[in-house]
Amino acid sequence: MMRSMYSGVAGLKVHQTKMDVIGNNIANVNTIGFKSQKVSFSDLFYQTSQIASGPNEEGTKGGSNARQVGLGTTVAQISTNITDRGGAQSTGNALDVMINGSSFFIIQGDDGGEYYSKAGNFTTDGNGNLVTGGGNYVMGYTAAKDPDTGDYTLQKDKLRPVSIYGAEYMTTEPAQTTSATLSGNINAQDDAFDTKGSGIISTKLYAFDSLGNKYGVQFDIEKVSSTEYTLKPSTIYNGTTVEAGMSAVFSGDGVNADGSVTLTFDGTKGTITNDPAQFTLNITDGSANLPSFASDITVDFSSMTSYGSSTSVSANAGIDNLGAGKAVGNMTSFGISDDGSIVASYTNGDVVTIGQLVTAQFSNPSGLEKAGNNLFAQTLNSGTINYQTIDAAGESMTGGAVEMSNVDLATEFTDMIVTQRGFQANSRIITTSDSMIEELLSLKR
Repeated sequence: MMRSMYSGVAGLKVHQTKMDVIGNNIANVNTIGFKSQKVSFSDLFYQTSQIASGPNEEGTKGGSNARQVGLGTTVAQISTNITDRGGAQSTGNALDVMINGSSFFIIQGDDGGEYYSKAGNFTTDGNGNLVTGGGNYVMGYTAAKDPDTGDYTLQKDKLRPVSIYGAEYMTTEPAQTTSATLSGNINAQDDAFDTKGSGIISTKLYAFDSLGNKYGVQFDIEKVSSTEYTLKPSTIYNGTTVEAGMSAVFSGDGVNADGSVTLTFDGTKGTITNDPAQFTLNITDGSANLPSFASDITVDFSSMTSYGSSTSVSANAGIDNLGAGKAVGNMTSFGISDDGSIVASYTNGDVVTIGQLVTAQFSNPSGLEKAGNNLFAQTLNSGTINYQTIDAAGESMTGGAVEMSNVDLATEFTDMIVTQRGFQANSRIITTSDSMIEELLSLKR
């Protein structure tokens, strides 16, 4: 009777433990990245009153089985359901990210140690670093700027706290315009060239200097004949203000003594005949006699025509999308791509990869230990750890979304009912054993 009572007590304890786990699962049904747990029981040990025996050699007597009385149950394991993914929840927040696979985010703990998480609801701290809700750094590769070229390169020598709004990423360097294109059509019969017009058509080339300042250089085109026109620079603007102290000069083959360029067209085909059909534009600061631009600008006009259609001439920075120059870029937005790269966009059109999230993979992720705050810790049973980017692991990330809890309420409520009944049954063992002891004691009366 005493053995049955202790078995009942053991049953109460394990069912209470199971109820604790169920309660924790249900409490975290809306916790981002939470992984549910499950309790498994095993029988405890047995008291053997008779061991098993085999038949005797004479064959006159058969064997008998062992006689054993069990002494209750114990918790065999509390396992974490790592492999089942929680549902995807779209947040629209660029700082949120979800792993599509079995990999883990790498987090630096309060103690400086390394932890792992499935919760991708990140934010930033006062220094612009990417952190968890608890303020722990998210680790990965960060980009370093080349002091000579201004280009960014990911540093993959070691893991570092990922920075998004760090001072080094808030702006990108300007670049001077080094090439431009003069294109369009000049109609020899245009009204601008007759007695009613000014005799000149104009266009502006907007170019950047090496500091990112934007200037507009006005080009004037004047008719010489039906197939020849002179092109020369005139006024330089800074916005709408005339820069009187600055000057623009043409140089190169084909430039006339007065500093102009003659545009010559084929009278039959209407195409340009200049060879080479380009010149060099040099912009200087006349007041200090110093160049405002670090280098000259090559202007190509090989696509100019003189057809019978309307006149339209434009000057644009860059040739084949090269050498257009740019102003200082200020960060306007960023996003996390499916390979974990953090890509920032800037006002000058720059798109820069400023970092990349690195993930951890384990040979036995179920062996990880929960450390609180949505973190897991490595254990001796979690197996070999492997660090790599998410695409190298054959998985992907989704920005603007998080992985929710994988708790199944239907399963949890069913387990709760079963656990409650198990607890009641074990309670009945104790009360019944107590009644039997009471009955035994009453024999004395």
